[in-house]
Amino acid sequence: MSEHTEQTTGTAVGGHSPAARLQHLFEGHRLTPTQRRIAHCMVRRAADVPFLSSVELAELAGVSQPSVTRFAVALGFDGYPALRKHLREVTPAAPAAAARTNEYQQAVEAEIANLRHLADLLADPAPVERAGRLLAASRPLPVLGLRAAASQAYGFSYFAAKVHPDVRLLDEGGTMLADRIDAAVRAGATALLCFALPRHPREVVDALAHAQSAGLTVVTVADSAFAPVARHSDLLLPAAVGTGLAFDTACAPMLLGRVLLEAMCDGLPQAQARLEDFDVRAQERGLFVE
Repeated sequence: MSEHTEQTTGTAVGGHSPAARLQHLFEGHRLTPTQRRIAHCMVRRAADVPFLSSVELAELAGVSQPSVTRFAVALGFDGYPALRKHLREVTPAAPAAAARTNEYQQAVEAEIANLRHLADLLADPAPVERAGRLLAASRPLPVLGLRAAASQAYGFSYFAAKVHPDVRLLDEGGTMLADRIDAAVRAGATALLCFALPRHPREVVDALAHAQSAGLTVVTVADSAFAPVARHSDLLLPAAVGTGLAFDTACAPMLLGRVLLEAMCDGLPQAQARLEDFDVRAQERGLFVE
């Protein structure tokens, strides 16, 4: 992760959720890609990690058991048992009722936990407010999201276009993607917003590297501060995804996108007037059934 990347983390609020405490623990350590993979896995399984063996954690993260041990040492512990002991001491016991829920309820509860973690992070609004100013000032504003993140980029762009004078959705990859980023730069763009969700396409990482080399400030909404896109993001805002179902759920990233819209509106003096004008025209055209 590049040194210039900013992140919202649990330290900003003294976060009380297990995931926020883990983010706090990892902050300030320069981690290798393998160690970032372990950290990412731990954040996603924050409630379970204090009770996992090093072998179990290695299997979940897809790394070797010695890698888990080296990771614990990199965080300043004598080994993984010392790290696990620390996590058990700072993690409250899970309520017994959780064991009685079915897999669908567990998926919903996990998303609720992700939203609580996001609320913890937003207790310090400074990163989101800065992101809103960067997005509001960019003319045009390119919004990138491929594959799983395409719907997040589309949803943001749909609403942003009602208040921002020039929003350009980039939801298709291929050789034209770099061309479209270059075109936005030539037209005056100063920032790019990216939604990045697992599994992370290589094209997205390459596109962000190209955007930075072209002079754009990259604001990224990602599932973790340790996501592969972090090293090519100037301002990274994490919002965890749910992993309890066959396909990931992304309630927190979607909500964070709406929060960014609100912050962007604060940086656009004509936002309210544009919304009111849209409402008048929509009524004249009979767009909506009331």
